[in-house]
Amino acid sequence: MSELKVAYSGIEGSFASIASGKIYPNEQFISCKSFDEAYAKVESGECDVAVLPIENSFAGEVGQVMDLIYGGSLEFDNVYELSISHCLLGTKNTKLENIRTVLSHPQALEQCHEFIEEHGFRTVPYENTARAARQVSFGGDPEVGAIASKETADLYGLKVLATDVNQSANNVTRFAVLSKNPKKKEDPECTSVMMFTVKNEAGGLAKAISKIGEHGFNMRVIRSRPEKKTNWTYYFYVEVEGDLESAKGKEMLEDLKKQCQFVKIVGRYEPGIKI
Repeated sequence: MSELKVAYSGIEGSFASIASGKIYPNEQFISCKSFDEAYAKVESGECDVAVLPIENSFAGEVGQVMDLIYGGSLEFDNVYELSISHCLLGTKNTKLENIRTVLSHPQALEQCHEFIEEHGFRTVPYENTARAARQVSFGGDPEVGAIASKETADLYGLKVLATDVNQSANNVTRFAVLSKNPKKKEDPECTSVMMFTVKNEAGGLAKAISKIGEHGFNMRVIRSRPEKKTNWTYYFYVEVEGDLESAKGKEMLEDLKKQCQFVKIVGRYEPGIKI
């Protein structure tokens, strides 16, 4: 049996790389420069699945990935929770008190805001945490550090100057496995994911939400994102407990479609899987 080709955004040592390795320990990994590239490789058939972050428990949703899912053709195959522990990394010849500037992904910088403020560091946003660490390694400047994983320090020959520098001890990122051909098996215990836009009328969103509850589905998550084709219009990302492929789910969707301009089912997952 041939290996799955697993696309992720970043380089070896990034949290997406770590998540991919835990989910698919024996498959082939394809490093991509961006979320868009990883997503496109699966849509084109070059890769089988993409492992992309959709939400962090501290910093919130990953909007760029939400937009890719809304506009693209891939569906959820599953969702996994990865505990995130950020470290401050530096060159082998430096100390914490020498650091003046830190590089990292914007979400990581946000998650470590208190630590950064406490030490008065200047911040430089970077594409992802692992590339930031690699740049510190290549640059060799003892006054420049990176916020990244401990695994990244080992990969790029850096020293861990401080551990657990994120202010939330319960820092978890959810990674979605996105596929053109997700598993299709009825599961009443799953969580289903859909996106929709509502009619531009008074109470439009309230009417749509009420249809979900009327059919006995508990809504776990609802978020809005700019629709972007038209100014000041929004789409909604919703997670509900239960299987929308079931007879009850299909009935709910038929009623929901009467209240919405657009409804898209983007898959389902088994909740609470930790890696």
